Amino acid sequence: MNLALPLLVPALPALGAAAGLATGKKYPGLARPLAVLPVAASAVLAVVVALQLGTGQSLDAATRLTPTGGPDISLALHLDGFSVLISLLVGLVATLVQIYSTAYLKDDPRYPSYAALVSLFTAAMFLVVYSGDLIVLLVGWEIMGICSYFLIGHHWETEDARSASLKAFLVTKLGDVPFLFGIFVLGADAGSFRITDVLAAATEGRLGHPTLIALLLLGGVAGKSAQFPLHTWLPDAMAGPTPVSALIHAATMVAAGIYLVARLMPVFLLSSAALVVLAVMAAVTMIGSALCALAQDDLKRVLAYSTVGQLGYMAGALASGDRDSAVFYLVGHGVFKALLFLTAGVVIHAAHTNSISAMSRMPDLRKRVPDAYWAMGIGLVALMGLPPFTGFFSKESVLTAAEHAAHGEALTRGAGPASAVPEAAGWIVLVAACLTALLTAAYSTRLWLVAFHGRAAAAPAAGAAAAEAGAPYSPEIDEADPATAEPPAMRWPLWVLAVPTMAFGLLGLRDNWLPSLLDGGSLRPTLATTVTGTGLALAGILIAYAAWRAAGARQAAATAGTAPADPGRLLLGPVHRFAQHGFGVDRLYSALFVRPTAAAARLVTFLDREVVETYVRGAGNGANALGWLVRRAQTGNAQSYLSALLAGAVLLAVLVAVGT
Repeated sequence: MNLALPLLVPALPALGAAAGLATGKKYPGLARPLAVLPVAASAVLAVVVALQLGTGQSLDAATRLTPTGGPDISLALHLDGFSVLISLLVGLVATLVQIYSTAYLKDDPRYPSYAALVSLFTAAMFLVVYSGDLIVLLVGWEIMGICSYFLIGHHWETEDARSASLKAFLVTKLGDVPFLFGIFVLGADAGSFRITDVLAAATEGRLGHPTLIALLLLGGVAGKSAQFPLHTWLPDAMAGPTPVSALIHAATMVAAGIYLVARLMPVFLLSSAALVVLAVMAAVTMIGSALCALAQDDLKRVLAYSTVGQLGYMAGALASGDRDSAVFYLVGHGVFKALLFLTAGVVIHAAHTNSISAMSRMPDLRKRVPDAYWAMGIGLVALMGLPPFTGFFSKESVLTAAEHAAHGEALTRGAGPASAVPEAAGWIVLVAACLTALLTAAYSTRLWLVAFHGRAAAAPAAGAAAAEAGAPYSPEIDEADPATAEPPAMRWPLWVLAVPTMAFGLLGLRDNWLPSLLDGGSLRPTLATTVTGTGLALAGILIAYAAWRAAGARQAAATAGTAPADPGRLLLGPVHRFAQHGFGVDRLYSALFVRPTAAAARLVTFLDREVVETYVRGAGNGANALGWLVRRAQTGNAQSYLSALLAGAVLLAVLVAVGT
């Protein structure tokens, strides 16, 4: 294979970003082609690289960047079926996001800088995926963090966007600190930062501190992939533009942490303690986020909490020792979650509100946005895990992995020699995944029914509901022409993503395609997990439907114009208030970290202004007073000087006389 092709994959979006930033103000007309064409070209090249590499093959190339006195840092390339599959997802989603953004932000004066940052974001994720050196991977990892800060804060005029971008940056950096030390310890133990050397050292048992390394790396994974307890930044990141949410949730940023654990799976398999920690982290993330999603009124926050939970599924598969299932889920989820967020953008663009309760009061919303209506239905069915959509096969593969691990039969596919995955990890993941399957179907059904099948009322009532929910509402949507409400650039990407959402999961029926690409075994789910997962999903749908009917009956009996009854409130009962606010995790962090830090900052400010500056001002005032006295003594009169000299001489004589 010509090495220029894989090198161009991350290079083209980076060059497009540089060109966009350089020409954005002078030549704004170039912003859109510079945004779309380089990313689209990288996506095409990623397909070419995947075809040339083939299945079951790998490619390694490296050149030393600099000597360090220890393990060298190399500009290394490591391609295998795993990396090229993720690169295809990144290229597809990033290209569609850039195309979608040309219409979504067509009137935004900051579009050129936005598009350039999206391109740089994409290049950083490509760098993470293709890199064969952990230090170079870390560079892409950190560039994504910087880009997320600027993109989430794109609407910096609003307080929500500013605080959300700062929160995302700080929380992910909190996880990156142990992650950095983990990479250093791993490189020291393996004697190299090259991924192939690290994997060889892990496979041969030459790592001296596997548990320490795994736990340190999990800190960065928890931050980037929004796992408990560092998950709180992701729901707040919805303050950014919707296409950015699609990119972050589907193909970049949050996928990076799962990718890293999957790439370094042999390292994690050396530590049973780390796998148990990962299983507990995944279980709490799955269940907690599903409960929070059931209580949210903001459409994007529902999808955000959904992403947190689905990332928990991927982490659970990794804790069960099955890398292939985690990767299969990562790719499938990336497709249908990008579809859901881009669809949400169309709905919000038409409804002028994020509030699903306000949408429920808008007559014929589904007729205004028929493409979004059906596309969101497809995405939600995939999210529920119903056959034959991609979510069914990927979710069942995770349940199968957890079932095997719970019975001491961990598959550890594609991760080197089999390792003793603790049965406890398997049971934790299996129970949590089953409960989350029920809750996922419930909140997905609630979202679908409330947003599109609510009890239609007059538009003024819809406006009142939107105002009550704190979301903007515009009455102009009632006169919008359904055929021209949304531009084509915001509609046809939905159907491009809908096709793999429906078809990609069917690959799970074949035992020889995806597993051979990932060097693993069969991904076909077992009968027990199929019945369990599908049954729980159907039960969740029925429960949510019954709650929706009950809420509708209450609404019919209520006073006209009141806010719609929420099925989520009926299902959660007293838990609803806590789930709506994320079970107080942010408040806990505020009490434990934010307030003490702010108090310490105020104390330092007081000491600096009132103590340190007092001494500084005192020294200055003393010098000024001395200067004033000296100036007073310098009269320019010779008689005064002689008199002072004579007085001084007399005083000295008297002192000498007295002293003797």
